[in-house]
Amino acid sequence: MPSGSAPSVCSSSAVRCPPSATPWSPPRSRSPCCGPPARPPRWPWCSAAPWCPGCCCSPLGGVVADRFAARRVALATDLIRGAAQLVVGVELLGGAPTLAHLAVASAVGGVASAFAMPTASPLVAGVVDAAGRQRANALLGATTNASRLAGPALAGLLVWTAGPGWAFVIDAASFGVSAALLAAIQVRHVPVERRSLRADLVLGWREVRARDWYWSSLVAHAVWNGAAAVLLTVGPAVAVTRLGGEGVWVLLQQAGAVGLLAGSLLASRARPRRPVLVGNLALATYAAPLLLLAVAAPAALTVAAYCLALSALGFLNPVWETVVQARFPTEVLARVTSYDWLMSLGAMPLGYALAPLAASAWGASTPLAVAGVLVLLACAGTAAVPGVRRVGWTVAAAPAQPEPARR
Repeated sequence: MPSGSAPSVCSSSAVRCPPSATPWSPPRSRSPCCGPPARPPRWPWCSAAPWCPGCCCSPLGGVVADRFAARRVALATDLIRGAAQLVVGVELLGGAPTLAHLAVASAVGGVASAFAMPTASPLVAGVVDAAGRQRANALLGATTNASRLAGPALAGLLVWTAGPGWAFVIDAASFGVSAALLAAIQVRHVPVERRSLRADLVLGWREVRARDWYWSSLVAHAVWNGAAAVLLTVGPAVAVTRLGGEGVWVLLQQAGAVGLLAGSLLASRARPRRPVLVGNLALATYAAPLLLLAVAAPAALTVAAYCLALSALGFLNPVWETVVQARFPTEVLARVTSYDWLMSLGAMPLGYALAPLAASAWGASTPLAVAGVLVLLACAGTAAVPGVRRVGWTVAAAPAQPEPARR
């Protein structure tokens, strides 16, 4: 799903939805006293690089989670990510951080996150009965999005009062708390037949291909996430130079966070008859802020459109997770959602990398306008898929039968 996901990949499922929509401020290429950057800076190349190894490992993480139980994998990855954050914190506290150490810690944390992401849906399905999953997913979305609203301020306060090193140490401790909570809960696990790695990957992919509503939505969600990366890359320059300054961009970010939270709260109560169709059509509203930024529309209108678009994202994520948990067998759920993560998050580095190149060649309006049109066509276009129009809140079917493993 579309990522709401951002600086930290441990956020909600976004489109992934998971969750790209997280409010944040990009690094400035020039000092504030020198005025705004004349064009999008090159930092998005750096932002895109760490995503790639993690995204590629996601299907492998899905296989591991289905084989060895999602709780065990999530607990282990929490400990690994906590250790990685602790290494970064200690390096920064030492006053002379080594770039190689920071890079290795970041890579290890990224791979661990890739293994952790496919465990989220099986954990909910293994703890909460079907009748309560929509509210459970909505509650998870609401708490995640509430942290996005308060998180930047809290992080800034920690960095300002205690320094960046202690901020990483505290983050490491939070992973330890998460691991302790996971160790204390009981999660239902359906044992799976032991096959080769290739056979498990193929079975997961076959489950994806067998449902037109699922794979067509994954394509739309990937386009959404790529477009979100374009907005987060090019949008700040437009806001600063053409809409009134940095305050407009900050306001837009906070409006998006409020929208995400409101959408999550709505998802706990609303139960449309065609949840995937409604959710995908709602995602198409993300075209509005992209196109409004492209034409430098009034700031108030752009901020309102962004808030509405992210409320659609906040609504879709819990609804999408609930439908997926109902329509897929539990024993393949981690593998199926790993392909969701792969496609959704895999599109973001592409957006981060291409947006500044396109903006430098043709101006900031061009990538924003193209991204807006693509989002509208991809998300609204899923309405043409029969499965998207039919799928509702139903029980999972039997898993597809695997082909005999080749020796």
